[in-house]
Amino acid sequence: MLRPPEYVQKINPYVPGKPIEELQRELGISECIKLASNENPLGPSTLALKEMQKEFVGINRYPDGSAYRLKTALSQTFGVDTQEIVIGHGSNELLDIAVRTFMQAGDVNIMADPSFIVYYNSTVKAGGLAIKVPLTHDHRHDLPTILSRITKNTKIVFIANPNNPTGTIVSSEEFDAFMKAIPDNVLVIVDEAYYEYVTDRTYPDTMRYFREGYPILILRTFSKIYGLAGLRIGYGIASSAIVSEMDKVREPFNTSSVAQAAAVEALKDTEHIQRSVAVNEEGKTYLYEQLRQMTVVYIPTQGNFIYVDIKQDANNINNKLLQRGVIIRPMGKTTIRVTIGLAHENETFIRNLKEVL
Repeated sequence: MLRPPEYVQKINPYVPGKPIEELQRELGISECIKLASNENPLGPSTLALKEMQKEFVGINRYPDGSAYRLKTALSQTFGVDTQEIVIGHGSNELLDIAVRTFMQAGDVNIMADPSFIVYYNSTVKAGGLAIKVPLTHDHRHDLPTILSRITKNTKIVFIANPNNPTGTIVSSEEFDAFMKAIPDNVLVIVDEAYYEYVTDRTYPDTMRYFREGYPILILRTFSKIYGLAGLRIGYGIASSAIVSEMDKVREPFNTSSVAQAAAVEALKDTEHIQRSVAVNEEGKTYLYEQLRQMTVVYIPTQGNFIYVDIKQDANNINNKLLQRGVIIRPMGKTTIRVTIGLAHENETFIRNLKEVL
């Protein structure tokens, strides 16, 4: 029987949040709420929606493999050269491309634990060794310990900032000390999928380290605050030397013409971004207050989700909530992650959580 390598057999596939339609079919219900995948509950920008409609008439043609319009828009927005931008179908693909570009079987990548599972899976898929460094007691990246684990075999260090699932951040002071100590032959991948939601003034300006020539790849996405998760599009910013090597591994036509066009318009809609942040902050305040009243432990977040310790079996509570049409994400034995939704979604979640706990 044909079998893959042992390291592939050991991979646990990424399990996405249950789709709304699937739960509705299973339960025979017409209404449910999804707070499992950190999507923007407001949806996409109206500018993006209008541009998508225009783009549909040309979908018999292959997309622009160089994503010229989107790279130009990003270049103008962030003051970088188009040759310093790489486009992918979500930042997930770019993580995978970076791993396949810069490491080979037997090399080592380092990441926090818990953090985004794709870092581990991408490393293992390439035959590499994934070293997980536990978060600190306050659920933050332990950068000094990560530095101490770097050896001559280390190729990549992953830093999710804000971290998924905890919502905590690495501060500018911590990040500065870390980058000054990092060897120049180790790539630091900073995953900033949620950076637009951050309000903490100690959040680092990672673009500074890119401009100063540090070995850094900054990843961002249109899946979260921009509301384009279904189109799968994201981008990375790094030196032209790093980007040119990744482009050798990147598949041709890896992002659709519709996604590229929508992302260009989404970048322009600053009002939509501001409203999304405001809705997130309002929801965060409400959920904090309700969880405190319930004496449920949570971690203050800089993302659009909250990491909650319910002190009960997380899978059991998740199943009970599913039966009530509420989709959240179990993360550990007693921990769940809940996306901050619209006001009525947050209220529905709290009401049902009180009943099942």
